[in-house]
Amino acid sequence: MKVEGEISPLFGFSRETLDQVIDESIIKLTEWLKTGLINDSCFPSVAFGCSCALAELNGELPKQTNYSKALLYTFDDLKKLILNVNKIKNKKIVKIKINNNKILKTSNLINLLFETIPKLNLRIDANRSLTFNEANTFINNINVQYRGYIDFIEEPCKTYEESIQFAKNTGINIALDESIREVNFKLKSDFGVTTIIIKPTLIGSLSYCRDLIKKIHLLGLNAVISSSFESSFGLTQLSRIAYWLTPNTIPGLDTIMYNDSQLIRVWPGCFLPVKQLNDLKIIWKS
Repeated sequence: MKVEGEISPLFGFSRETLDQVIDESIIKLTEWLKTGLINDSCFPSVAFGCSCALAELNGELPKQTNYSKALLYTFDDLKKLILNVNKIKNKKIVKIKINNNKILKTSNLINLLFETIPKLNLRIDANRSLTFNEANTFINNINVQYRGYIDFIEEPCKTYEESIQFAKNTGINIALDESIREVNFKLKSDFGVTTIIIKPTLIGSLSYCRDLIKKIHLLGLNAVISSSFESSFGLTQLSRIAYWLTPNTIPGLDTIMYNDSQLIRVWPGCFLPVKQLNDLKIIWKS
């Protein structure tokens, strides 16, 4: 009997360390062997990986997916970005990460993207890197006729309050990512907030994510499943979860290129070498 789930804390973002994850995973697997159950871990990556493994085992995680994703790009190779996106026949959704470095140059490049790629929809991720004034300077330098094609900006300002004020000042939709993982965060409908980014590895178990998505939808907001640089195995599970729980939303899963290899399951269109379980180091076995 094979039970597979991926537990992959993201350094610098997960609150748990790799050593903590290894110890906790052994505890949870031992618990499962003794009782047939795994109680949710306090470590999100462990809770999510274990819950996915059990969902696979019990047939609760649907196999259907279409591997759709918002394309993640930087401005390092603008010609390649434009060429690849123009090949897309369906809705063209691109995610660009920005920071407070050369914001005028960045906004000019975004203007160029909109000029060059017809019917482009852009998601912009600022990761709380901009001051309120920088965020306004950035958006004011984007041509007015293109701003309606910006789906949202993720956490544009350094504080939640500044991001909300930015939305009020500019009419630009914003998405919440880091905010929802803060201890005191309360999910609510706030001005300009249209989207909540769900990164299961950083949030918790599959059941917790499912309940959270239900609450998001009840508030009339969009939920976007997003990756935390998982392996191809983890990405295929996230793709299935996205197709299951957020079927009308394109997920953010275009991160396989940051890996050195694939794991067990192949991500479509990826030509990285594939590692199998027998290529990996065994940490523990019963």
